[in-house]
Order: sequence, then C-alpha cells, then structure tokens
Amino acid sequence: MSSKPPLHAAHGPLAGPALSLPVSIAIEGKCCLLVGGCNQALLKARLLTKAGAILHVFAYAGVEQELLELTSHSGGTLNLFDPHVDLLDAVRKSQWLDSGILCVVALQDNSVATKIAAFCTEQKLLINVVDSPSLCSFTFPARVDRGSLQIAISSSSRVPVLSRFLRQKIEALLPFEYGALNELATEFTPIVAKALPDKQLRRRFWEAILDGPVAELVFSGRIKQAKTKLRRMLENHLDTSLEGEVFLVGAGPGDPELLTLKALRLMQLADVVLYDRLVSTEILELVRRDAKRVYVGKQRAEHSTSQEGINDLLLKHAIAGERVLRLKGGDPFIFGRGGEEIEHLAQHNINFQVVPGVTAASGCACYAGIPLTHRDHAQSVRFVTGHLKSGSPDLPWHEFVDAHQTLVFYMGLVGLPEISAKMIEHGRAPETPAALIQQGTTKKQRVVSGTLAGIAALAKQHKIQAPTITIVGSVVELREKLTWFTPNDQVE
Repeated sequence: MSSKPPLHAAHGPLAGPALSLPVSIAIEGKCCLLVGGCNQALLKARLLTKAGAILHVFAYAGVEQELLELTSHSGGTLNLFDPHVDLLDAVRKSQWLDSGILCVVALQDNSVATKIAAFCTEQKLLINVVDSPSLCSFTFPARVDRGSLQIAISSSSRVPVLSRFLRQKIEALLPFEYGALNELATEFTPIVAKALPDKQLRRRFWEAILDGPVAELVFSGRIKQAKTKLRRMLENHLDTSLEGEVFLVGAGPGDPELLTLKALRLMQLADVVLYDRLVSTEILELVRRDAKRVYVGKQRAEHSTSQEGINDLLLKHAIAGERVLRLKGGDPFIFGRGGEEIEHLAQHNINFQVVPGVTAASGCACYAGIPLTHRDHAQSVRFVTGHLKSGSPDLPWHEFVDAHQTLVFYMGLVGLPEISAKMIEHGRAPETPAALIQQGTTKKQRVVSGTLAGIAALAKQHKIQAPTITIVGSVVELREKLTWFTPNDQVE
C-alpha cells in the first residue's frame, strides 16, 4: 500500500477561520455606488475613481468639494439629500442599480448601513461596509502603489493594523520605479511572446530581465537604454535552448524560517518539485505557485516512490529542459540519500546545485533546549541512523559507550527498545539521560525525556510517532534550564 501525500489545504477539522480570496476587480468604465459623504467615503472615492469607476454618490448635503469633483470627473452623479431622507429608499429608486457592479457604504448609522448592505446583496452587487467586515462581500486591502503595479495585503479584515504595518515594510523595500518596470514589461510582452513561443523559455527570459541589468537601468531612470538592452538580450535568447538543472535543497526540520535565502530563491525558480513527507505544508507553500508538484514521500516499509524511481524522475524532468527542485526534509546529505541522487545526475551529465539545510539533530535539539555539545558534558556528537538497509540497527555499539559523547539517532523510533538494550549491554550506563523529540521546530513539537533504560517505555506511554529523533547523553539534563521553545502540546 502506497503512502499518501500530506494534505496541503485548509479544510477539515484542522482548518482555521475562513480566509478571504485576494482578487483584482476591473471597474474601469463601470458604475459603482457610494453611500455616504464622510471622510471614509472620500477615501474610498479616491480609490474607486483612480481605478476608472463611474461613481454615483448618495449622501446628505454638506460633503467636501473634493468628493464633488471626483464624482464629476468620473462621469457619475452626486445625489445630495436633506437629513430626513431615507438613503436606503434613495438607493432603491436609483436608476444605476442594474448597471452597478459594487456598492460601498460609509455611514455612521450602522442600522441604515446594515439595511443598505442587505438590499445591495439581494441586487447581486458586491458590497463593502466601512468598519463592518461581517457585512462585506469584499474588502479593500492595504495597498502598495507603484503606478500600474499594485500590491495588495489582506488580513481578511481581522487585523487591519497588521496589514498597514506590513505595507510600510514593503513600501521601504520596493523602489518606486517598479511601476516603470511594469510598464516596460507590458510594452514588450507581445513582442517577447511572438519571439519566444515556448512558455518555459519565455519565463526564463523574463526572469533574467526583471532581476538583472535591464531592471537596474529602469531603476536608475534610463528607460531608453533599458529598452535597447532588452532587445539585445531577446536576440541572444532566440538561440538559447532550454537546459535542465536539478536543485537539491534541504528544507530543514519544519520551521520555514530556518530555510536559507538560497533555498528560498531556488524554490521560486523551479518548474517541477519533488518533495517528501517531511516537508511541512508551510514550506511547500513557498514554492512557485505554478510549479508542478510530485509527492515522492517515503517512510519506513512504505514507499510511494522508490529511490531508483526518484532518481529516474529527476533525470527525466532535467532532460526535458526543466528546472527540478528536489525538496528534502532536514539536510540532503545527512541520511537524506542526496549523495545517491546527485551521483545519478552526474553520471548523465546533468547540472545540479546542492543547498544544505538545518539537519534535524541541530534544529530539533536547539528548539528542545538541548545543546549537542557542552564543555562540561560532551566534547563530541555523533549522528547515527537507527534504520539500515538490513531493517535492523546493526551498529558499532562498542563505540557508543563514551559518557562525554552525545548520540543522535535518526529514524530509530521503531528500533528504540533494541537500541537502548544494545547500548546498555555494551557498557553505556542505564541512567544516561535520553530524550525523544517529535516533529521538532514545529508548532506540534513534543519532547519526552528520561533515561536510556526507560526511554522506550516512555515513547510507548506517550504514543510518540515519527518523525522523531532520539538524543542520548548528559546534555539532555540541561533541557529544563535552556528550553525556550514551548508549543502548547509540549510533553514534559
């Protein structure tokens, strides 16, 4: 029976509150209704008219002059009423209801706003009620404005202050000239599409443009030179065939913030992603959205794809000219069989890159508050696989008796009773401290500590499951003093 890929979607009993879907609405030349004349209404009018909306405003007399001007310039109408007039009734009688696509309500009277929202919803209009997210079918995200390039940030109306805070961060990172770069790319898009009909080749060309000398010329205001450079690069690219490459990337033990910058960059370049079961959902979400994902998860005695099959898949996609991301939990060269994979690639002259990752021993021990070495406890550390090709931990037990050596066992949960017994049999003290770390560095991390003699029983008692590493040595004693990462379900 094959193992199944992890569920990388937010549904089922583990799902959190519903999230809004960030989309862009084309409203140029379309009728939009705005109910209210307060400052919030004016802010929304600026956004709507900038996007080309024809604005029809319903408000009480006394609105600011700017709102009148925005409405007039949009080709819409400003409908002003006496305070005793029911705005809901005015909206009902509006001749623009049938042609309108959305309505924004900015009123201090929440009861009236609620009624207008209900009516507009019945009329199949998108509705936004300022400061009342529960009444909205759409919301206005925080925006980073770079001319024709717009970046939207949404917290699904839960914490708008956070969205604005992130907007400030992004504003500081992105040059204002990104709008000009977007205009240049828009101008050349049909030219490039005609010259490079192959989708992958075209995407790689644009990647070289948007993160290279052409972009730098635009950022420095030299648009004419940028266009000349782009044309030359396009001419050179016409003779370029797709060359496949494999990125062997260590995803670390689970926490996405432990990824290296290089790992993140290559994850965004890949056309195809081969990932295993130890790659967390959060990390997989950082891969380029349109990349093809292939689950090749492996666990004890249950392989969805054999190692030979994985090797062949890497080769197949690379020969086809694709950039292949082999995303592996932990570090690819520490019990990750990365060496076997690149050996296969090298035999077939396939280009590859290897990006190290934080291995489970280092990451999990750190998050559990266990230093693998310590001047007073351990002067060396040894990584050991608890599962060999033979299916049993046939290890050099006599080398594991040094009390000043920390041992870290990978994939040793099933064989833990035998591992403990063999170590004691060969001279390691039964009272030697030992710890189990399940799903280390993640929010689901669990830690159980005890002695070498009793750790297997504790694993059974607490129903510890893979992926779990085992740490043996006196450094485990330091956990109570040094633990800093304590998720809610941490086991003591």
